[in-house]
Amino acid sequence: MSYALPAPIERRASAPKTAYLITSGDLRESANVAGWPVQAATEAAVTAAFEDLGWTVIRPFGVDPATGHGYISSQRMGMEVFTRIPEDAPLIVATANWQYSHHVLAGLRTHRGPILTTANFAPDWPGLVGLLGLNAGLTKMGKPYSTIWSVDFTDPWFREGLAEWTETGRITHDASHVRALPELPDSPEKQLGEALAAQLRADKAIIGVFDEGCMGMYNAIFDDELLNRTGIYKERLSQSALYAEMLTVTDAEADAAYDWLITHGMTFRYGEDGATELTREQVQWQLKMYVAALRIADDFGLDAVGIQYQQGLKDLVPASDLAEGILNSTERPPVTSRDGSRILHEGRAFPHFNEADEGVAVDALVTDRVWRAMGLVPDNTLHDVRWGEQFGDDFVWVYEISGSVPASHLGGWDQAEGWRQGHVFFPAGGATINGVSKPGEVVLSRIFIADGVLQADVFRGTVVELPAEETQRRKDATNPEWPIAHVVLHGQSRDQFMARHKANHAQLVYAPDAETADKALVAKAAMLDGMGIRVNLVGDVNV
Repeated sequence: MSYALPAPIERRASAPKTAYLITSGDLRESANVAGWPVQAATEAAVTAAFEDLGWTVIRPFGVDPATGHGYISSQRMGMEVFTRIPEDAPLIVATANWQYSHHVLAGLRTHRGPILTTANFAPDWPGLVGLLGLNAGLTKMGKPYSTIWSVDFTDPWFREGLAEWTETGRITHDASHVRALPELPDSPEKQLGEALAAQLRADKAIIGVFDEGCMGMYNAIFDDELLNRTGIYKERLSQSALYAEMLTVTDAEADAAYDWLITHGMTFRYGEDGATELTREQVQWQLKMYVAALRIADDFGLDAVGIQYQQGLKDLVPASDLAEGILNSTERPPVTSRDGSRILHEGRAFPHFNEADEGVAVDALVTDRVWRAMGLVPDNTLHDVRWGEQFGDDFVWVYEISGSVPASHLGGWDQAEGWRQGHVFFPAGGATINGVSKPGEVVLSRIFIADGVLQADVFRGTVVELPAEETQRRKDATNPEWPIAHVVLHGQSRDQFMARHKANHAQLVYAPDAETADKALVAKAAMLDGMGIRVNLVGDVNV
């Protein structure tokens, strides 16, 4: 008996001083087309830096004449591209944009050569954001990699890093600002955190996930075997169910929520052309989503909820951002159960984790419980770690996220404006909750998977006030329709943060003063530790 055996797979051989360069793109072709000029310039700069070291850089695929860009734009395409790369060759993943990590996940997982991730550190196209997401995914899968970034790819620090990688296959970064959580001295905050952890593990909690895997973020999916040990379980929901529930919300109910926002001072920047401008109809759909999300959360007894939106819902309804930010606000429009007999979660924020990021889900749930137990305002949100520059004596980060920012972070609803989401990424439109985060002391964190376990990096920062013209410059350089926070991190430089942080997201919550922030951080760390999460203190932390 003879069988049709597949032909042996033949890969080209690697060559000395030769690296292969790939890039992962977006799943939205409009974003790939718009971002390609910046990506091409980034690749040219990286290639030139390697050539200066006497190396050859090979790009194993070209620009698609049909699309006009040279991104890997699907998982299947990524698999095909990796068949053209020697398995042991030095590999460069260069990005100048948001990228879907799952496009290259299969090839990276089995690649045997040294891997270097690199990105532009620029405001206009978020290469550094894509880099942090990719690095977090590699960390989750336990895949060794090196990473480096640059503003213009000519600075000595960047060039020295490349030289180290070409000589040794790795780049060593300063991690002296990171330490394991020590044995905490007994205090009311420690006792609180431990008691909250014990309660969670005993009584358990449910996070509702409207479809997993948003934006290609492999790192943002937490396996049940890891998550359940903390006392947290998932309710896997479909975004089609959310859409169906939105259809049952009446215009009168959405109007009531709108009137509440207007009465409390929120304004909206409306236009007439829904293709590029915000319309009242778009906002109406967003408010129906807000009501629908709370009712589904009530159906399933959820403790937090995460809407993916990208992809799927973006082709049906306006953006989820307005709904997300309202959910994360203690002061928000009341929503009744379907029969009108109960106000759902009255007087409380209902934690929402933007982009269905389960690292945010755990963090938001823990933060909400600790802050409420301490009598503090629990409103918290993730931000994209978008960019940053020196201002005066400080390196001031630009933290921005399209959705989930509570109005209290901006100083109240009267400081919030609804701006239309950009039409390149959000064809159906919808309002953001735009504004400038108020100055104050904050606790920041990220929960992630590394070494096969859940870990949490916890750190401190200050949101500072910048001159109006500098704020506007930073908004115009990034996304002016998104809310911005000017963040100064305590005890960690730009490059220390970039080398360490295992996500494109960071969680942020306010405290009334520095002393309270330090105490709340201790309580949060104690709760995370009590849940079985490995806690790391990053930067200057008063513990």
